[in-house]
Amino acid sequence: MRSADHLALCVDFGSTFTKAALVDTDSGRLLGTATHLTTIGTDSCSDILDGYDACLAVLGERNPVVDRAEVRACSSAGGGLRVAVVGNEGLVTAEAGRRVALSSGGKVVHVVALATEPDPLPGLRRATPDVVLLVGGTDGGNAEVLLEGARLLAGGPWPVVVAGNNDAQAEVAGLLQAAGTTYVLAANVVPRIGVLRPGSARAAIREMFLSHVIGGKHLSRRPDFAAMVRGATPDLVLAGVELLARGMGHDLVVVDVGGATTDVHSVVELDPEDASLGRDVVAVTPVTRTVEGDLGMRWSAVSTVEAGVADGVLAEDAGLVEAAGVRRKDPAHLPADLADASYEEQIARAATVLAVRRHAGRSRVVLDAGGRVVERTGKDLREVALLVGSGGVLRHSAPDVATRILVAATGTDPEGWQYPEHPVVIVDHDYVLAAVGLLAADHPVAALALGRARLQPVLPH
Repeated sequence: MRSADHLALCVDFGSTFTKAALVDTDSGRLLGTATHLTTIGTDSCSDILDGYDACLAVLGERNPVVDRAEVRACSSAGGGLRVAVVGNEGLVTAEAGRRVALSSGGKVVHVVALATEPDPLPGLRRATPDVVLLVGGTDGGNAEVLLEGARLLAGGPWPVVVAGNNDAQAEVAGLLQAAGTTYVLAANVVPRIGVLRPGSARAAIREMFLSHVIGGKHLSRRPDFAAMVRGATPDLVLAGVELLARGMGHDLVVVDVGGATTDVHSVVELDPEDASLGRDVVAVTPVTRTVEGDLGMRWSAVSTVEAGVADGVLAEDAGLVEAAGVRRKDPAHLPADLADASYEEQIARAATVLAVRRHAGRSRVVLDAGGRVVERTGKDLREVALLVGSGGVLRHSAPDVATRILVAATGTDPEGWQYPEHPVVIVDHDYVLAAVGLLAADHPVAALALGRARLQPVLPH
């Protein structure tokens, strides 16, 4: 692609659809959008850039300048970024590593707690991670924690991001290098008890994704695919969410309902109690992402219905179960009639409610020896001002349907779930969140203008 000033083509290679947006980087104006089924796995000759070429052709009909735009892309195709975490014990370092991996755009496929697992290697191999995040030990603390993890990983088929005890990293690097294992060193994610610093490890995981994962998945035979990808889609979406929260001056939550997973991103100003170890062993951070691999509209439709029924979000319905099975078997399925459209809405509502519950946790009054105590889990979203819905089921729904889906995860809840209580509800109809994230680093003013212009509230509720 020949680059041109003031034009950016932002592309998201998703697990189901490839989305493209042409943006003027001076004004942030959206010049055109296009969508095509992601062309990978459809046949033995498929190439992920076939769908991209189709988007380019559609955009070119109305915007001949598209072939001169700088291309910036993100990808969650081919399974996205699969991250395993290896730490000493699950309550602190492994949990810290899991949170960091999620914030980097990865789907956490396995967590190893060395202190309690005598033979973790078979489970780790079965998980087939793209990247392993190795954590453990505070700076200046026990070096053996990190060294044990390095010995486990040395010689394995995975690149390693080392983000544990800084004092032990040189020795860890020597072990991995001697075994021929690709690695990157990052700052300790838990430099001292009560502190979580994900930034350096998040950047290192992104580096691994670009240098080892994108090419290793063999999604395209053409070299321009790897050249255009800037990171994993959830990583770039979270960057966009951070920019919007700062620029709009509001806490916000994004619920992205996909075919395979439902992701929740939040940027929430924490009170001093939440920012410390007051109630969590691992410190809560203002920017958080969670991924629910069992909640989705197509590949995960069956498990979404099962979880919804189990948690009382959905009523038992044989027709709904059948509809979920149809969607899992045929990810390109579109609702055929009003009854099927109702099932689509129910599955989406369940995925949204359950994903927000798991992200937000709950607040409950419990009794202990000292009397009544408020017990909280998760991240308190009750004061969040903006709730943004994304994903095809919301983009393509009528405003009243999208509103019903999202509002189901708001309000004061009698069971103590910490939903946003009175948010403005917005749907990302033009799928600009990924584009905002792709532009955020180099064109922050345009990125914010794009988000402000295109993220408009849906019907009042």
